[in-house]
Amino acid sequence: MKIKKNDLVQVIAGKDKGLQGRVIAVYRETDRVLVEGVNRITKHTRAGGERGVSTGGIQVQEAPIHVSNVMVVDPETKTPTRITTRVETVDRDGRNKTVRTRVAVRSGKDL
Repeated sequence: MKIKKNDLVQVIAGKDKGLQGRVIAVYRETDRVLVEGVNRITKHTRAGGERGVSTGGIQVQEAPIHVSNVMVVDPETKTPTRITTRVETVDRDGRNKTVRTRVAVRSGKDL
């Protein structure tokens, strides 16, 4: 999965098409991401059974959205872009180390 936590993404399909938001969580097992302010649902909760807790009612919260319905936003042009990976070999302490960097296809800038 090329999308990571704290990436700025834009929804490209579904009821919230066109909205942008930060990724709160990534669920790799189900290929879903939780995006701030996107795919809001209402959840009915019962009041707690503990002493003094009566916080039942209707809550509005985000629900996960499939990763294929979002694209990372290019930091330079502020438009959705695909992601590629640039692999570099860096010499550190006499050892060759492979470093992978995510790159925006649209502008060529690092993410």
